[in-house]
Amino acid sequence: MTLAGWLQLGALILFIVIGTRVLGPYLAGIYSTGVDAPEKPPFGDRFFSPIERFVYRVCGVDEKREQRWTTYALSMLAFSLVSILTVYLFQRLQQWLPANPNAIQNVKPGLAFNTAVSFVTNTNWQAYIPEAGVSFLTQMAALAVQNFASAAVGLCVVVALIRGLTRSRRGTIGNFWVDLVRSIVRVLLPLAFLIAIVYASQGVVQNLHANTTATTVEGSTQVIPGGPAASQEAIKELGTNGGGFLNANSAHPFENPNGFTNWLQMASILLIPFALTYAFGRMAKDQKQGWVVFAAMFTLWIAVAALAMGMEIHGNPELTSRGANQSVTSTQAGGNMEGKETRFGPDASGLYAGVTTSTSTGAVNSMHDSFTPLGGMAPLTNIMLGEVSPGGVGAGLYGMLIFVLLGVFIAGLMVGRTPEYLGKKIQAAEMKIVVIYILAVPLAILGFSATAILLKGSVAGLLNAPGPHGLTEMVYAYTSAGNNNGSAFTGLSANTDWYNTTLGLAMLVGRFVLMVAALAIAGSLVRKQPVPESAGTFPTGTPLFAGLLVGVVVIVVGLTYFPVLALGPIVEHLSI
Repeated sequence: MTLAGWLQLGALILFIVIGTRVLGPYLAGIYSTGVDAPEKPPFGDRFFSPIERFVYRVCGVDEKREQRWTTYALSMLAFSLVSILTVYLFQRLQQWLPANPNAIQNVKPGLAFNTAVSFVTNTNWQAYIPEAGVSFLTQMAALAVQNFASAAVGLCVVVALIRGLTRSRRGTIGNFWVDLVRSIVRVLLPLAFLIAIVYASQGVVQNLHANTTATTVEGSTQVIPGGPAASQEAIKELGTNGGGFLNANSAHPFENPNGFTNWLQMASILLIPFALTYAFGRMAKDQKQGWVVFAAMFTLWIAVAALAMGMEIHGNPELTSRGANQSVTSTQAGGNMEGKETRFGPDASGLYAGVTTSTSTGAVNSMHDSFTPLGGMAPLTNIMLGEVSPGGVGAGLYGMLIFVLLGVFIAGLMVGRTPEYLGKKIQAAEMKIVVIYILAVPLAILGFSATAILLKGSVAGLLNAPGPHGLTEMVYAYTSAGNNNGSAFTGLSANTDWYNTTLGLAMLVGRFVLMVAALAIAGSLVRKQPVPESAGTFPTGTPLFAGLLVGVVVIVVGLTYFPVLALGPIVEHLSI
């Protein structure tokens, strides 16, 4: 690993710790509303409150009225349904709408459905070429808007679950519309605005120009794209979305010009998910609980990122250098550079893959399909973990809190202590919902993958390798969709009616079934009477519980996905 790689990793870890400590209290302050509201208004209240009151007045929202979990869930689903229809219509009508200087035609129905579901579910799976498939208006008014909205919905669900865990003997978990507005106005918009300015200063494109056709020195022609990329790039990473303005995504110099912007993208991705752990501790009035979740997330993230970096730095053992006596002197000197940008190299590319797939961010700065078998298994495993290391904005924390409840229940069974968390008894009702949460996505991923393998038309979409590598490509697609990541192995031609439909369905399951389950748990817990801590209570604010939590995540995921990993990337690795 190069010195630059070590410095980049070290700076990223330092940023995570500082960012968590700085942003975490701010998040706790703005989401402590209603009965939990602090005596002192949160930072920036004088500036943001008039904006919010105007939005509430226009939309007819009573900001002081809280909702039960069922009403909260219905509000979230209604907002998401309208969002899907809006994005779908923008794509189907874009050739007749303004801000289309490249005269791009309407998107076909199947692809428009897939893309609409993709962006509303925070997946950002792209089965199209962005610069040739959607207009500037669609990019700005549909896709970029959903980058804000989908991230905000994730924040709404996690704060509702935190309220369910921390409130007692109440029937409400907040107001979805208030949480949505606060998430966008006080968190996502200000941060994205600042980051976009930095990107533009570094050379990320930000204009409304049509594509420019230039003649190269060799006499051939080259199309140079324009458009509002910097503004979309900022929220693409900050909101853990990942959908690129250009087809090459963050491997394109117009989206990711240099090493600094590459680092800033990773920092933006990790900022809010890790900061939410501190906010959770503050809202629970027990900071140890927040640090335990932080430690579990960080351990999982650094382990898989190290695997991806290590395998790509080591390179392919079949590509070796030999000395004068024909003995092997090095393995692929410089690391595996296939499918990577020279301005980043294998270490930064492996780290970037470890960051984006540990969250629900489909951004890529290199092609995962060109990684070594185990290097490619690292991002796939990251997504299979359910993206809880640290996961997407909001989604990562509520996913990890589900594992916390499972860990508490398992620990109670093992040592004969009462399954309790934050003074709430974890009983059969909550565990039934936890099981639904944990099984829903694997059933969608493995079910659709198994069906696709049996269909000649879907197998024909494997462009390069129908063997173990092809299996990895296909499973990666459904894993990415089901866990709302959005990255791809790029060796699968997914723009077909089968893939557009089934991947879209997997996205819906991975987003809304899990969200409703999390809200149902919040509704169940918020009504419970707290029980005082006793000698039978299993302590959850300790390093021991952090280790147990990591173990529960690894074991549950391992039992679910190890067979398909063994048939895919592990077999491929053993064959070289």
